[in-house]
Amino acid sequence: MHLPIVPTPPTPRTVDRRTFICEGSSLAALACSSPRIWRALDASRAAAARIQFGCAAITWGGNDPQAIDDIADLGFGGIQLRVSAIRRWGEKPDELKALLAARKLTLVALSSGSVTLDPAKLDANLALHVSNARFLRQVGGLYLQVTDERPAGREPSADDYRRMGWALTELGRRTADIGVTLALHPHMGALSQSPGDIRRVMDASDSRLVRMELDVAHYAQGGGDPAEGVRTYAGRLLFLHIKDVESPVTGRGPESYRFVELGRGRVNLPAVFQALKSVGFDGWAVVELDEVPDGARTPKESAEISKQYLRGLGLIEF
Repeated sequence: MHLPIVPTPPTPRTVDRRTFICEGSSLAALACSSPRIWRALDASRAAAARIQFGCAAITWGGNDPQAIDDIADLGFGGIQLRVSAIRRWGEKPDELKALLAARKLTLVALSSGSVTLDPAKLDANLALHVSNARFLRQVGGLYLQVTDERPAGREPSADDYRRMGWALTELGRRTADIGVTLALHPHMGALSQSPGDIRRVMDASDSRLVRMELDVAHYAQGGGDPAEGVRTYAGRLLFLHIKDVESPVTGRGPESYRFVELGRGRVNLPAVFQALKSVGFDGWAVVELDEVPDGARTPKESAEISKQYLRGLGLIEF
């Protein structure tokens, strides 16, 4: 396919939160003139923060029925599934919808895979993601999650970021048409790997159609401060992966890393939750662990460790 020429967008004006509110209305101007009123507005915003916790099925390695049972038994209110769910229930979405309802689980998101940079494959790739979004909609799910493909054997170019921004925007437009919101998941090994990479992709995409799914462990491993990432993308933050990472791994090289249960890695999770409170985040945070780091534990036992960590922070009561 031939991609349209996308003009370079103008450099956006940087406006801080107070200036935005002050310039927005005469009523807000009154708030800006009074420090007491401003503090009250800040307190109200922070109090509005409300996080719902889910758990991702990836740890169960494709055994989605077991993941659904275990995650519900642990008390989480939401779940994230992968394309393995489509292989199992693609022809019988009502069965999955009924199962989730019976276990009182919200399908927060479906991991749909990567958006390609290859123009020859893009049409089919976008069509596949749209098909996945239709399945998600049929079973009552909320968000479609995608990653973005990094070019092989070379560093990304400015054109790569531009073309990916266009592809994500086009996909977001198509999923929005069927009632599904698209979220980009920055990821190690993807085009949006480092904070600078992420900024370029997000700037090249339409903020109305492409939202942020912030994985705090990938963001940290990519060289960023996850709490700062929350503040940076507060206006586009759709949901999060709450995750921890050990880096480097004992006995391996300095660049090694592995994902671990919450509280067992180097991510400053209390700072992340403080940042979410400060921006008034109201949405889903999905606990995720790619695989059990200790073969002696089950996926459910690893999820229990992360759950108890959240309980220790006073974030959950179940």
